[in-house]
Amino acid sequence: MARETKTVARGGAIISLPLLLLVFLLLAAASYGALIVAPTESTMGLIQRIFYFHVASAWTGFVAFGLVFIGSIGYLRTRSLKWDWLSVASAEVGVAFFTVVLVTGPIWARPVWGIWWTWDARLTSSFVLWILYVSYLVLRTLVEEPERRAMVAAVFGIFASLDIPLVYFSIWWFRTQHPQPVIGDGGSLDSRMWWVLMLTWLAMLGLMTVLIRLRVRLEALRAEMDALQMTELNNLS
Repeated sequence: MARETKTVARGGAIISLPLLLLVFLLLAAASYGALIVAPTESTMGLIQRIFYFHVASAWTGFVAFGLVFIGSIGYLRTRSLKWDWLSVASAEVGVAFFTVVLVTGPIWARPVWGIWWTWDARLTSSFVLWILYVSYLVLRTLVEEPERRAMVAAVFGIFASLDIPLVYFSIWWFRTQHPQPVIGDGGSLDSRMWWVLMLTWLAMLGLMTVLIRLRVRLEALRAEMDALQMTELNNLS
């Protein structure tokens, strides 16, 4: 395990300057598109422009939480800590994006619905999803031994992922105050709005990729440091 940790930590992914520049340009272009290029919605007015960041953050959070599921399955099958590093990195980034969702949602809802929050199916299941992955991160702090922590976290990560389809399909399965889908079955979205939304999502995915790669590298370096400390203690004893 120590050899694997050292190899990954030293040869792990380093974020290149071109990638950072590309993500920055995507974020700038997405912001310009959402605030300037996209047409103003006729009913809600300017507040509707928060839609691009709200929806793109939600979709990106789903992707990040999906990576937690993949990492958890990967660890249970291989017992390789690299999969656990992917899981914890993706969970932290997913929680960050869903925090954006839970903050921008009420800001959008207040002038449109007249209330900050309502406990309907979509909002409640989204809040539960956020709580589940915050709990996942808290759970990891309660177990010190790396392999046991990874095992417990993997099982909980798979359990938490069960709420992802519930959140996504809740507006189809339940009567909800949340707006109905604007893309896919029953959805209709102005073409310029659609392109701006896709651009914003692409920018968010780029940001997610950068953050996860940095967090995985940090976890690898931390594991290498723990392995070196353990080796030193064994030598002293």
